[in-house]
Amino acid sequence: MRSRKLTLGLSLLTFVSSLALAGSVRSGEGPPRIDLTRHPVPDIAKLQPGPLADLIRFGRELVERTYAHIGPEVADPAKRYTGNNLACASCHLEAGTKPYAMPFVGVAATFPQYRAREDDISSIEDRVNGCIQRSMNGRPLPHESREMKAFVAYFTFLSSGIPIGATIHGSGVEMVRMPNRRADPEAGARVYAEKCASCHGEDGRGIRVGEAGDAQGYAVPPLWGPDTYNTGAGMHRVAMATRFILANMPSGASHDAKQLTLDEAYDVAAYINSQPRPEKAGLENDFPARWNKPVDALFPPYLLGTPDQHKYGPFPPLVEKQRQLREELLEYARRERAGRPMN
Repeated sequence: MRSRKLTLGLSLLTFVSSLALAGSVRSGEGPPRIDLTRHPVPDIAKLQPGPLADLIRFGRELVERTYAHIGPEVADPAKRYTGNNLACASCHLEAGTKPYAMPFVGVAATFPQYRAREDDISSIEDRVNGCIQRSMNGRPLPHESREMKAFVAYFTFLSSGIPIGATIHGSGVEMVRMPNRRADPEAGARVYAEKCASCHGEDGRGIRVGEAGDAQGYAVPPLWGPDTYNTGAGMHRVAMATRFILANMPSGASHDAKQLTLDEAYDVAAYINSQPRPEKAGLENDFPARWNKPVDALFPPYLLGTPDQHKYGPFPPLVEKQRQLREELLEYARRERAGRPMN
């Protein structure tokens, strides 16, 4: 029974991938390849006036000034969906258009999609709420709300010209291999003091635009403390944070103009994520298939190594163990389908 449950995610992922591929291949061609470092971002200023243009512009406003519309300090309590005063653009840089900074460009062409965290097919609205509940430490937006429709309209606008099933380079973060050692938070503290504290503050609490309670957010976001992402956010994983930091920090860095070494980014990510922040309840329910849980996820159950190794590394040995587990489960699934179950 346990093995059958573990293979569910593999079956779903294989099925959905085949559908996406079938929808994008034309007369023997492979999936289209889109390079976001060269792909022109649609110009929002050129939108024709009308209700859709208004909704798209509101979507961009929500991305850039989330705290002012659905943050915890807005005047209407019913609109307080996020639990911190970050903006979506705190992580999705340049209003979600910067390559390798988790851009929104192209995302409308990738949903619905299989999501390992839920071990199920998720809509783009589900994905938005995942961020709101984790990175924004809040509660879900209703799918039918104007705010949700605005997010989706903006993401769809940014995805103009990108076909379903395309291979998109520059989406997410740059998937560099982690150093084969345990991350060193003490070394990371030195990197933080030298390269990060001047903007994010010695205490990691960021720089507010105004005063607490005015719903004006931050000029520079906090990295720990009560007003930042919670322990369920993707950025709370050391490898994920390393990849984001390496291609985007300090301010002005990019994937092709890095300002930190990989080792510096790795250690400072460990330092930042060793600091206190809001706790997300129910993390044991994430990644229910287990085999595809990220190796740097900082919560049990731990299938591949010790809790410390899943938090700080070294990650390459865990990645190899996970690859072997995946191959074993694929072989199990193949044998079951062929009527030759493994003993």
